[in-house]
Amino acid sequence: MNTAAAMRAYKGPALFSIGLRPFFLLSAIWAALAVPLWVHAYLAGGELNLTWHVHEMLFGYAGGVIVGFLMTAVPNWTGRMPVVGVPLMVMVGLWLAGRIAMTALALTPGLAGAAWPGAVDSLFLLAMAGLVWREILAGQNWRNAPVAIMISVFALANVGFHIEAYVGGGVAPIATRVALAVVILLICLIGGRIVPSFTRNWQLKREGPLPAVTGPFDMVTLVVTALALVGWTILPESHLIGIALTAAGLLNLVRLARWRGWATTAEPLVLILHLGYLWLGVGLVLVGAAAIWPQGLTASAGLHALTAGAVGVMTLAVMTRAGRGHTGRPLTAGWSGSLIYILINLAALARVVAGLWPSVYLPLLIASACLWCAAFIAFAVIYAPMLALPRPRT
Repeated sequence: MNTAAAMRAYKGPALFSIGLRPFFLLSAIWAALAVPLWVHAYLAGGELNLTWHVHEMLFGYAGGVIVGFLMTAVPNWTGRMPVVGVPLMVMVGLWLAGRIAMTALALTPGLAGAAWPGAVDSLFLLAMAGLVWREILAGQNWRNAPVAIMISVFALANVGFHIEAYVGGGVAPIATRVALAVVILLICLIGGRIVPSFTRNWQLKREGPLPAVTGPFDMVTLVVTALALVGWTILPESHLIGIALTAAGLLNLVRLARWRGWATTAEPLVLILHLGYLWLGVGLVLVGAAAIWPQGLTASAGLHALTAGAVGVMTLAVMTRAGRGHTGRPLTAGWSGSLIYILINLAALARVVAGLWPSVYLPLLIASACLWCAAFIAFAVIYAPMLALPRPRT
């Protein structure tokens, strides 16, 4: 039984009929809440510090979206049954418990130094890593073993984040870099499949120019990007690593150009995938340039091009397309999808420029937070009925 057949056979609440439904919706709501809460705390001196912000955006929001995507995609890859119903509810409960634990840790002075919030939060991603490995091994789907390895490293990076923050305090820079590197590699790997695939499918219907076929150039780009990111996790300020990151960014931009995204402007649902990948290439170049020329560029601009840009835009691109496709809606963005895409790209742009232009940092930070919040509120409002209700009858 494939994923679609399993969804049809499931008789419980529609929200728990497939992984993307609860995780995309809840992650969007969390993204809409967490960023303005942190900006307010940053401006007013509240309890929600930078450590909480970094963790909740990377492991909370992005982790939730990644799990929602993988819980939907892995059954299609392996031919095995998807996780639905009560087991899916348990996974959602673990994710919610992590958000509550981490927020309680940040807001409650009496919990300072407590280890249990980190332990509670770690359960979710460790459980997901175990689930992916079980499905890959049982389905003998060795092609996707790299995804299982990456989600395992991501889960261990979350554990490392808690240990590093517990021992040394602060933002846990090593674990943060490892986790962000994994997310960027997942975008390179999975984005490198779905962006040209969805573009090809759309262009075949209208006889437009097709993206280049995957080949040696894509493999070289992946290898260079992986090596550069591994080096960055260890020596983020190295000039040599900066050169490698810049080269990786340029290679990814060339890879993107080979997919002919310029010919997809008629359908924002396809175009946004290319824009998300564009942010990835730009972000790698900016992070590399900051390592090469630290006197002229701060790392903040490049990091937010990768996070608010590549992660924010690409996750919303996948959430909108998969949300429509897996709930039986037409694969077209319409005005509502276009609005979401405009808002998230403006949010990313404002945040990156804020890192490049210190004199207007605060106004741009506030503008970026408002635009980010608006993008995810729009997604939650527009897509909640699709994700929470049964598929329309055909």
